[in-house]
Amino acid sequence: MEHPSIPKGTRDFSSMEMNKRNYLIQIIRNKFELFGFSPIETPSFEKISTLMGKYGEEGDYLMFKLLHSGNFLRKKKENTVFNNHNFIKHISNKALRYDLTIPFVRYVVMHRNEIVFPFKRYQIQPVWRADKPQKERFREFYQCDADMMGTYSLSSLWQEVEFIQLCDEIFTELNFPIIININHRDILGGLVEISGIGNHLWKDFTTSLDKWEKKGKNIVKKEMLRKGISSNSFERIACFFDMKENFSKKIESLTIALQSSERGKKGIKDLSFIFQKIKNISLKKTKLKWNVSLARGMNYYTGTIFEIFTDNKGSCMKNSIGGGGRYDQLSSFFGMKNLSGVGVSLGLDRIYLAMEKENLFSTISSSPSKVLFIHFGDEEVLYAYNMINFLRKKGISTQLYPNAVKISKQFRYANENQIPFAISIGKNEIEKKKIRVKNLKKRIETEYDNIQEVAHQLINEKKPN
Repeated sequence: MEHPSIPKGTRDFSSMEMNKRNYLIQIIRNKFELFGFSPIETPSFEKISTLMGKYGEEGDYLMFKLLHSGNFLRKKKENTVFNNHNFIKHISNKALRYDLTIPFVRYVVMHRNEIVFPFKRYQIQPVWRADKPQKERFREFYQCDADMMGTYSLSSLWQEVEFIQLCDEIFTELNFPIIININHRDILGGLVEISGIGNHLWKDFTTSLDKWEKKGKNIVKKEMLRKGISSNSFERIACFFDMKENFSKKIESLTIALQSSERGKKGIKDLSFIFQKIKNISLKKTKLKWNVSLARGMNYYTGTIFEIFTDNKGSCMKNSIGGGGRYDQLSSFFGMKNLSGVGVSLGLDRIYLAMEKENLFSTISSSPSKVLFIHFGDEEVLYAYNMINFLRKKGISTQLYPNAVKISKQFRYANENQIPFAISIGKNEIEKKKIRVKNLKKRIETEYDNIQEVAHQLINEKKPN
């Protein structure tokens, strides 16, 4: 007999875990809506043609492709042979979504006649990647995305400022300090120009550079040399990726270095605008840091790029918990030009893990119920049922134990499920017209004359820590 199990890279979630995840989702959703984003949803799978070629070779490789149907292969002759590309194309034309951005852009182009631009949307949905499962890396995980898309005439760097402010609001609510690393594709492009690295090596250069923070200069240099980037070209610009100076000093150094690059100067101008405006806006839990080595998402980001990390020196979380940037060319893949987008994607699962390590869920109960009515018998339950309905109408989560077993067993059930209050209405309480309420945490029992008093007390009672 096969023992039950789940695929690697996926997880079951307990009630306690779901309560914590829902708490995170609710805060993120509320902040998204506070900043004017409206919800949409897209299918869990898309046409392969929608997704392929948008994320680079690695993204194409890590997509979960879906067969046409369960019986499709049975219909094929056993001796039929296809090359790899044609084989995939022949047996599958759909894939589980790899992220939420490409489906969003597809949605915008399909519904462009119904949308009022600039269009601000958010999505909180799962995505799938056929990656090697490891610590903090799953094959199924949730992304929480907010994006704004409009014509070039509606594009503004104030959008980047707004997204930084949005992240600060979310993580302030979560009492969780963060660092946002920011950079600009044009600054990297300018450095490539002055270094003598050919444009044909752009992809190799940025892919290696993005490992700078994790692996360091020497490893990145070896990798770049192996890819055909000369040592002289590398050394001309390597000093900029290790700069520890503040923003003003970095601007000064890079302005001099990139004075011959129009592209580089544009990147500096954009980042200067963002830092200047943020300086005049009070960020509560966020540090904004210019990281010149940041080179994520080069397959579709065209301007600003940013990545979010926990701001806790003692934390062992090394992976980012979110990121984003500006993309001005994605809509052209779907036949619609002149649309500019910018957005942020937060990794719900990594935020959850980071908050668990910091014990930031300590006030969240594992049970949604606040009250358990003790079951003494059918007659007593019938008498109490109007009270149960009254509490529910008041928004107080209330449950009835399903049958009249030993009272001690019912109280044990409440304790093990962290239900803070138990209400007892037996024959004595009915005769005396009293309601007996026990605070299980404090082990204090109180009698009330009516259910209105009970509801008032429960509503004003703080949730136990």
